[in-house]
Amino acid sequence: MAASSEKKSLLDRLGKRKALQVTLVVVAVLVLIGNFVIRSSGDDLAPAEGAQGSALAALSELEIAEWEDEDGYDRDDFGTAWKDVDDNSCDTRNDILARDLEGEEFSEGETCEIATGTLEDPYTGQEIDFERGPQSGEVQIDHIVALKNAWVTGAHAWDEAERELIANDPLNLIASDGPANMGKGASDASEWLPENEGYHCEYIASQVAVKLKYELWVTGPEHEAMTDVLSECPDQPLPAGGL
Repeated sequence: MAASSEKKSLLDRLGKRKALQVTLVVVAVLVLIGNFVIRSSGDDLAPAEGAQGSALAALSELEIAEWEDEDGYDRDDFGTAWKDVDDNSCDTRNDILARDLEGEEFSEGETCEIATGTLEDPYTGQEIDFERGPQSGEVQIDHIVALKNAWVTGAHAWDEAERELIANDPLNLIASDGPANMGKGASDASEWLPENEGYHCEYIASQVAVKLKYELWVTGPEHEAMTDVLSECPDQPLPAGGL
């Protein structure tokens, strides 16, 4: 009887040990499955392809705050217009015209000055023939984030060198219809969007990219307007900029 009891006790201990081993295996499997699910969910929420992810994802990184020092803005605080900040011997205006116009031709004897070309205007969707001279204002270079908007959302605290950079950064510049540019003025996304609805996503993505690069903030209404646009194109990438 004693031997039988010892045998039964041994079997009970072995059974419990086996049950514990099985339990540990099950827990390990569940942990692995859980990690896989978490990683899969993270992949589903990852930013879309783009220079630095999707514009909608990047928008969430911008601070939301109110305007500051609105009355202190002066265009001169952003340096002389259209300087040759990249030292390529061409001023910024001609650099952007050369980038954005099609069939561009240089003035006689010039290697920088654009004389003629055709603009597929992103703001109106219309084609504009550019010709240097009295009518050259029909094509203007717009600051995608207006300099006054930059001022009231952070640039007022910068030194002139940094303000000069944003004023001449190709990421923040685009050739556009002159009247459309004048109509935009210093408006942000809550106050103005291009007439050409097909350009809204790219336009807002560019504004987000500029504000992210220069650590500018957005106002509540501006953030809401940007979200409304980018929600219609959640995979819109941030532009890389450049010439």
